[in-house]
Order: sequence, then structure tokens, then C-alpha cells
Amino acid sequence: QTVMPEISRFYGIKIRMHFGHREHPPAHFHARYQHHSVFVALDGTVLHGSLPERELKLVREWAAQHDAELSANWERCNQNELPFKIAPLH
Repeated sequence: QTVMPEISRFYGIKIRMHFGHREHPPAHFHARYQHHSVFVALDGTVLHGSLPERELKLVREWAAQHDAELSANWERCNQNELPFKIAPLH
């Protein structure tokens, strides 16, 4: 069973990462805002889906600020360890 814990939340945007099975590369996270959802590579590239422009900009800014934490969480999730919470964008 796939579990996708929330690792951060800011400005109505929820950030999650898959846990419990080997996730497909490249390293990425999932962002959801209202009825929009997107898979975002750790470098900010949109892999699938879409968000409104403003929210996508916020997600990319947050990801850039937390690059090391996102990479560590990706490794944790692929080792069947729960990801850590990451501070929201301020």
C-alpha cells in the first residue's frame, strides 16, 4: 500500500512524498493546491500536472530553500523510513 505523508503546508499548498515502496526516479515530491496537483522534481521541474502560476512559483521557491532536506527525505522514503516534516515557506 502506498502512503503519502504530508511533509509541509503553506499558503493552502500541501506537499507530500510517497513512502512505503521504491518511488520512480527522478527524485520528486507532490504538491496540491485546491483541485490542482503536480509532481515536481527536486530541481523544480514539473514532471506531471499543473498548478496556477503563483502557487507553482511558491512551490519552486520553497523547494530551492529546502533542497538538502528534500533530498534527505527522498532517500528516507526509498529506505522505507518516514520523511521528516519540512518548514513551510515564510
